[in-house]
Amino acid sequence: MVLLATLPPPGTRVLVTQQHPRRDGPWTNSVEGIITRFQQARTGAWFAHAKDDHLWLDRLELRLDDGELVILNLDQYSVIEERT
Repeated sequence: MVLLATLPPPGTRVLVTQQHPRRDGPWTNSVEGIITRFQQARTGAWFAHAKDDHLWLDRLELRLDDGELVILNLDQYSVIEERT
């Protein structure tokens, strides 16, 4: 998978910016935290001819500065930038 090859390793601080398409223009949201894990996770949605006949999503787990864990579903509108 290409994303896995370009994703910074766990323990790296990143800023993830995502855009959500809307009728009146995109809604943009950014989250900054430390990567704790990345995985492809199966959803409950059925999708013909996919692995195990289910829809799989790229999920990135971040730990925010206050300790909160955030799980982001990544898509083509997600931008991941390393922070220092």
